[in-house]
Amino acid sequence: MGRCTVVDLSHPLDAAIPMFPGLPAPEIVEHLSRESSRAYYTGGAEFLIHRYTLIGNSGTYLDAPFHRYPDGADLASLALARTVDLPGVVLDRAAQVAGRQLAIDAADLAGLELGGCALLIRTGWDARWGDPSYLGSNPHLTAAAAEALVAAGVALVGIDTWNIDDTGDRTRPAHSALLRAEIPVIENLRGLDQLPRRGFRFFAAPLPICGGSAVPVRAYALVDRD
Repeated sequence: MGRCTVVDLSHPLDAAIPMFPGLPAPEIVEHLSRESSRAYYTGGAEFLIHRYTLIGNSGTYLDAPFHRYPDGADLASLALARTVDLPGVVLDRAAQVAGRQLAIDAADLAGLELGGCALLIRTGWDARWGDPSYLGSNPHLTAAAAEALVAAGVALVGIDTWNIDDTGDRTRPAHSALLRAEIPVIENLRGLDQLPRRGFRFFAAPLPICGGSAVPVRAYALVDRD
C-alpha cells in the first residue's frame, strides 16, 4: 500500500463500558502512585503503575478458538497471520438492521470473495454504545451464514455488536462454527462506516496469554489513500 489513513475500530476501555450481563466491568486502579514512586528514583523521576482487573471479554475483544473448544488455539498459540495485516472486507447491513431485520444470513454473503480476508460486519449497532439498548436483542449471524463463511475460507470475522450470535440462542452456532475452524471472532467493533467495502488492511493482535481464551484488542485498519 502507499499512503494510508489509520482508522481506529476499538471502543475506549473503562469501568463504564457495556458488559455481557453478569460479567464484571473492568477495574483500573493505581498500584503505585507518582508520589509513592519517588522513593525509588532520583533527580525528580516519578512513575505511575496501574493494575488492571478485567474479564477477557471486555470492550472490543477477540475470541480465540480456546474460548469455545478445549483443543482450540489459545491466545498464545493463535497464529498472528489470523489477526494482523489481513485484507479487509466490509459487509454493510446497517440499513437492514435499522429495519429490525437482525439476522444476517448466508444469502447476505452472496458474491463476496472472502478467502484469507477479515470480514467486518457493519450493523450500525455501535451507535448505541453506552446506551442500555446496546445490550438488547442484537444483530447476529445465523448458523447458515457462519457455515458459509467457513466454506469461503475467511480468516477472521468481526462485528460491531455485543455478540456475533443471537444471544437468545444458547447453542451459539456462529461461535461454534467459526472457532471450530480456527477463525477468530472480534466483537464490539466501532467505526466501520469509515471503511470502504475493500481496499484496506485489518489489524487486531491479541496479547499472547498462555491458556487465554479472549482479550481486549486495539483493532484498526489501514486504508489506502492513493
